[in-house]
Amino acid sequence: MPNGFSHYLIAMNRPFYTCFTFTLFFAVNLLSSCAVQTARSDRSGTQLQQLRGQAIAHFSQDIDTFNSYPDRPDSDGPYHAGNNKDFLTQNAPLFFSSDSGINKVYNYRWWMISKHLKEYKDPTDGKQYWVITEFFGPRNWATRSGAITCPAGHQFYDVRWLGDPAYLRSYAEYYMSGSAAKLMQRENENFLTHLSRPESHHFSSWMIDGIEAFLKVHPDPQWTEEMLPYMEQHQEVWDRLFRVNTPKAETYGLYKILDLYDGMEFSLSALLGLIASPGAYSLYTHETWRELYLGWGTTDQVAQSQASKEYPEAFQKGYPDFYLARPSVNGYAYGNLRSLASLYALLHQQSPHAPYAEKSQIYRSKASDLQKRVMDVLWNNEDQFFHTYSAGDNAYGIRDYEARVRESVGYTPWYFHMIPQGEHSKYAPAWKMLTSKKGFLNTQGMTTAERQHPYYNEQAYAWNGRGWPFQNSVVYKAYANYLRDYKTTVTAEERQVLYDYVDKLTRMHNLDAPNIGEWYIPSDGTEFGGEKDYFHSTYPDIIIDDLIGVKATHQHQLIIDPLLPEAQWTHFYLGNLKYHGHTLDLAWNRDWDPETAGMQSALKVWVNGQLIASQDQLNGRMEINLPEPAP
Repeated sequence: MPNGFSHYLIAMNRPFYTCFTFTLFFAVNLLSSCAVQTARSDRSGTQLQQLRGQAIAHFSQDIDTFNSYPDRPDSDGPYHAGNNKDFLTQNAPLFFSSDSGINKVYNYRWWMISKHLKEYKDPTDGKQYWVITEFFGPRNWATRSGAITCPAGHQFYDVRWLGDPAYLRSYAEYYMSGSAAKLMQRENENFLTHLSRPESHHFSSWMIDGIEAFLKVHPDPQWTEEMLPYMEQHQEVWDRLFRVNTPKAETYGLYKILDLYDGMEFSLSALLGLIASPGAYSLYTHETWRELYLGWGTTDQVAQSQASKEYPEAFQKGYPDFYLARPSVNGYAYGNLRSLASLYALLHQQSPHAPYAEKSQIYRSKASDLQKRVMDVLWNNEDQFFHTYSAGDNAYGIRDYEARVRESVGYTPWYFHMIPQGEHSKYAPAWKMLTSKKGFLNTQGMTTAERQHPYYNEQAYAWNGRGWPFQNSVVYKAYANYLRDYKTTVTAEERQVLYDYVDKLTRMHNLDAPNIGEWYIPSDGTEFGGEKDYFHSTYPDIIIDDLIGVKATHQHQLIIDPLLPEAQWTHFYLGNLKYHGHTLDLAWNRDWDPETAGMQSALKVWVNGQLIASQDQLNGRMEINLPEPAP
């Protein structure tokens, strides 16, 4: 029996000590003081009740504070200052730690998320849906409901931890089988492409992968079986419209996208391809690019150019119709294909008589083929990074051009475990750039392009260097996956790299009055710019999955594998976490019993209110088999 658990059992037999520190001012200290004393006589869950009570009290106070902010957008849905406290304290996983800044931002992000849960009565099919918005209010580039596909993958990863699964089930139905899968994206002032496609494919996304991530937390075999044909149809549209189809092209079979519809507006990789292009795009040169492809406003000049008049199909309102085979969109496609294979394999286990094994194999083969193409084409062994190519079937501009610039999207393959396990040492050197000042490391946060590139620019509204929380969310999970799932041993320094980046992201929220916006300046930014309370990235998932390491699986098993540096927090509590029909609580304390000589450290886990596991060290993998959920 682990020593930490032994100490807990011994402590329960000691005299009870009254604790008077349960106040909001001392809330963060309760775990290391009052809770320890309570544990000495606690045989019936009093300790856990104290932890939950503390977390709820702190969360409630934060919600009151957030509701009082005078300069924030109104809620898009039914949860607002008059009723959001009950909803959040009952549905959001509770959390506190010895880091008051992370505590506040974690609570803020759930408060922000609640404002983006929107009820939508669809006039097309007459059904009522829950959707999740990115911006507040109607936007020209959104679906009719107001939801936007671009951040949907991030939204699935965050909202999957909400206690009630009804929101994400409905959101998935809207995109997979609802009107968003059928209605064509509207032509409007922001539609800058000639390609007509469904609303569900207006921007790149990894929604099928996101649905699988959700089902690992809230399994539902019957719903999965009903939805899988629609998920297949969703992927078929990506296959039909967004793959390079010229057989002799180097990028043949890879997925392609425009900068804008990869959620990235303007990038250095696209710029370099445009500069290298003859004909319609010859107006882009090393001298003119800043005026023609560096943020909104520059496209207006292109729209008035002679090239735009001579080649009207090469531009749309001055935006070049120049497709790219990027590590991002190919990672998303791989994630979707792998999830289809995984979900069909899961159904085959439950219904061996059905043809699910064959379907699983089909998608596993497609994912494997794409994986090989990405490794063979997009990886540059000299630069030790995944690069972007121009699409080999572009109607205008250079084809199969490799942009020799390191961009943070080059880390996307690790987000989806796309790197072959037996070959990971070949690709691991790419991570050196994450901690290099020549690469993506900057004073206030991660950049989106390598700093040493001569065209690096963090001031423009572009992905030429400026920081974007959307991309932080991708890279931090990719790095966590690299550490946890590819490396044999994770060093203290590597854990600290992840934590320091999360800490910078946290501080950028402005701890005096937290806000999440679109972008930040990595060199000297003090807070986010652009929209307020903007749902385009993850944060709760970073804390729950990546730092604390609650790893959801399809099996009725709880895996906890923290990447949090052992000495970083003196304590934390994460609880009221709904998982496979159970309620989970876990808590770490560096010294549960300060009156006993030495550090009485332990990570403890409760399932449905019962303490079932404990280990002395924070950093170590715990695997706990769970009972089948109640029907």
